Amino acid sequence: MTDATPTTDRPELPDHLSTDAKSPFFNAQVFEHDIGIRFNGNERRDVAEYCVSEGWIKVPVGNKVDRKGQPLLIKLKGEVQAYYL
Repeated sequence: MTDATPTTDRPELPDHLSTDAKSPFFNAQVFEHDIGIRFNGNERRDVAEYCVSEGWIKVPVGNKVDRKGQPLLIKLKGEVQAYYL
């Protein structure tokens, strides 16, 4: 019996990832799988962008939008852990 690579290969999670398709940190291959973000020990489901090495996340501020209709984001600093669900 030979070792076969699993059919559910996932790309390595990047250090910096954004949900905005216009961002240079957007990676469509990663978003084909479910991703979880733990920020300061708490599960967050509203993260729009993160950077593990710099220790920050960007989350929307309520229902506020900018003049282009994109949600306004606020940067929160702390311990960031990204993982696949």
